[in-house]
Parts: sequence; C-alpha cells; structure tokens
Amino acid sequence: MKYLPLIWSGIWRKPGRTVLVFLQVCVAFVLFGVLQGLKSGIEHAVQAQRADLLIVHGRQDFIFSGLPLGLLEQIRSVAGVKLVVPVELFGSYYQKPENGILIVAVRPAKNWTDAFTFNVAPDQLAAFARSRTAALVTEFAARKYGWKIGDHIPLVSQIANKDRSTTWAFDIVGTFTDSDFTPGRYKILINYDYYDQARLSYAGTVNHFNVAVADASQAVAVADAIDRLSLNSSHETKTESIRELAQQQVQQIGDLDFFVRAVVSAVLAALLFGTATMMMQSIRERMPELAVLKTIGFTDRAVFALVLAEAVVVCIAAAACGLALSLAVFPLAARFVTALAMPPATLATGLALAVGLAIASAAIPAARAARLRVVSALAAR
Repeated sequence: MKYLPLIWSGIWRKPGRTVLVFLQVCVAFVLFGVLQGLKSGIEHAVQAQRADLLIVHGRQDFIFSGLPLGLLEQIRSVAGVKLVVPVELFGSYYQKPENGILIVAVRPAKNWTDAFTFNVAPDQLAAFARSRTAALVTEFAARKYGWKIGDHIPLVSQIANKDRSTTWAFDIVGTFTDSDFTPGRYKILINYDYYDQARLSYAGTVNHFNVAVADASQAVAVADAIDRLSLNSSHETKTESIRELAQQQVQQIGDLDFFVRAVVSAVLAALLFGTATMMMQSIRERMPELAVLKTIGFTDRAVFALVLAEAVVVCIAAAACGLALSLAVFPLAARFVTALAMPPATLATGLALAVGLAIASAAIPAARAARLRVVSALAAR
C-alpha cells in the first residue's frame, strides 16, 4: 500500500498519454464484451431451448408445408409422443401494412401449452379455450397498439375467408409471452378450428405440428418414427427439435465463434503493440527518475514491479470501464434474442485478458528499467 502514491504519480506523469492508453483499452474491451458476450449468450440461449419439443414440418418447405391434418392422429400414435398440436401460420397487419402481425392458429386442447414455449395466465387460457373468436396477443403488441382485454380487433391478411373478405376479426381475451429463441414481438394466437372452417381454401392443412415427447433423450428416435409415417408420400415431413432449429438459425449467420475470435484477436494484437510502444517511450523518458529510485534503495525487482503495476492498474481500470459499457449496450442485442444476457464468465475472462495485456505490453519496458545502470542514466540526464 505504501507504494500506491508512487504508482499513481507514475501513471499521471504524462496525463495525455495515460488518457490515450485508457481510451484505447476501454474501446477494445467494449468490443470484446459485446462480441464475446453475444456469442456466449447465444450459445446459452440455444442450449436453453427445449429438446423435448419437436416441430413436424414439410421436408421441402417449412413455411408452405401444407401438411394434411389427418397426420395428427398418426403422429399421436407414435410411441413416446405425449402431445400433438396442429399449428398454422400466416401474416396479417393492423390498420396499416407496416403494422405486421403474425397469426398463429392453434387448437386449444387439454394441456396444449405443453407443446409450446408460451406463458399465459390460467384464467386467460381458459377464456381462450371457451370462445372460437378468442385471441391472445403478445404484450409487445398490446402495448404498441393500445389493445386491452375485451377489444374486438380486425386484421387484414392475404388469406380470404368464405365471405371473400381478407379481414379477420378477433376478441382479445388475454396476453402472453414467448420464450422461443427468435420470437416475433407482434404475434397473435387464434383458434385453429375456427380459422380452418372459415378460410376459403386449403382447409384441412397445417403449417406444422408441435409435438411434445415424454422423454427428451428419446426425441431423436421419436422424430425418426414420425418422419417414417409419410416417407415417399407427397407430404414427406422433417421433424426437428426447437433446439436443433435454434442451432440452424445460428449456423445461418456463419461461423460465429471464428468471427468473434478473429475480430477480438486482431483488436487485442493491435492494442498490444500500441500500448507496448507507449510504455517503451514512457520508460525512455523516465530513465533519470528510475535511476534516482535505484540510488535511494529500490532493487531491480522493485523497479520492475513498480513499472508493471502501473500498466496493470491502467489496463484493469480501462477494461472494467469497457466491460461496464458493454453491459450497458448489451440489452440492445437482447432485443433480437429472448432472455439474452452476458454470462459472468465473460467478465472474468475480460479482466484476466486485461491483466495479461498489461503484463505482455509492460514486461519488456519494465525489464529494461530493472536493468538500468544508475551512472549511465544520470549521466545522460
């Protein structure tokens, strides 16, 4: 502790240089925190997805599957299947085309939410099951459009009903949240049977089936058994778990791990050379001062530790500031992936890297200061 004033005065001997180093390190660790945190957060979010929830969709096209509703009973008969719910998806908008709403038609059978990642209040769930025109909306949509329970809302879609109208009207009975990997913020749940009987064309088909399995460890075997039901038919299926679909979405981005490592490594390498150069310049300017320290009794080891401590303090402070800023901006990334958060391990790794950076950049200048010859340094003054 008694050397802290000496370390502090050494850090602020050249305030401009210290501030520049601080900002360089801070910006580098903001980038590190955001990229590494985003990567770790996405991996955590993918692993948190349910492996026991399967999606049965068309092998050729996920969106326009057109699977026959008759598959429901066949899927239900597969060993290991606990629950099957038909799902139809189609787009719509509220008042203006830019106000897009994804309509999800489901059949509210007993315990149907076990085959989804929705969270709905029990009383609202019961109200949804009682009425054919009932609808549940996301909390985001309710806030944006000012919807409340009891409202009768019209939505315009490209899907025509039997009245030849593309306007569909529903009664809001509650709100829900969705913990899916990439959920739509503006989504509405409606009754599948009401929609199927009212639409003009493609009745008796679904976009996909949600299947909950009894044992997650048997999910792959159950998926294979389901796909064999329609093998070589005009409606072959492909069954994947929610976790597998989330992993595919991440892979579509590219090799996220390589990208993050490449960017962070390049930034840290550039930062290492920059800070090492500044440290070397600082030691060159302070040769006479360091010689005086040796004259009054400081050993080579003490001088080495003193110079190293200055670099460590600046780098840790700047890295902590950068990581704190990355935590502040990280919620922006969480808007695209539900429940995304920076793991504590990322913060610990960042601080450890800051210490390593400080030691690597200051080791050579500190060693030069430790080997300093007092007579030569004072003579050159």
